[in-house]
Amino acid sequence: MIAYGATAVHNGTLQKFNGSLKEQVWEDNRHSKTHIDNFLMFSPALAVYGLNALGIHGQHNFKDRTMIYLLANVFAQGTVFSVKGWTHELRPDGSDRMSFPSGHTAEAFASAEFMRLEYKDVSPWYGVAGYALATATGALRMYNNAHWFSDVVAGAGVGIASTRLAYWLYPKMQHWFGKKETDERGPVTMLTPTYQNGAVGLSYIKVF
Repeated sequence: MIAYGATAVHNGTLQKFNGSLKEQVWEDNRHSKTHIDNFLMFSPALAVYGLNALGIHGQHNFKDRTMIYLLANVFAQGTVFSVKGWTHELRPDGSDRMSFPSGHTAEAFASAEFMRLEYKDVSPWYGVAGYALATATGALRMYNNAHWFSDVVAGAGVGIASTRLAYWLYPKMQHWFGKKETDERGPVTMLTPTYQNGAVGLSYIKVF
């Protein structure tokens, strides 16, 4: 998915496909924009916490799943804003050159994969629901004329990869920081890499 999006940035055939979809979604059917996508992208992750509150427990306790989700967001948003700065892809509406990849879609699919991995041993339908919400977010980004199709596809790939990387890396980070597993008796502390507005740094996080 990431490779497809990256190829489309300079591939004439894929750019024509982007333009064709824009004509069908926006130019041939002018409509008012919606802001639902600004909230929908977080809904799978919020659902994870809601389900746990209702007693439907996933793979990790509150501390661990929170640290994993934060780590996934660091990877996803760090990648998104780094690549946006390199590519300078013009948005379909011409508002700026921060089109590729879609940050909303990356967040939505990072959240969906988070929901899927937390509940994959409970029922696969939780993952299906999460991915349905994430797909709706990506579709709304094109509906709002804010992103090309390739931006959305690449954003989805970034989000999924970021969450999978967080699930793989988190146990190793626990080991590096001298705590092999967490429980409900004390706070969890972690240093994670951050990237924002061109600045790279470290973030200190403590979850009680």
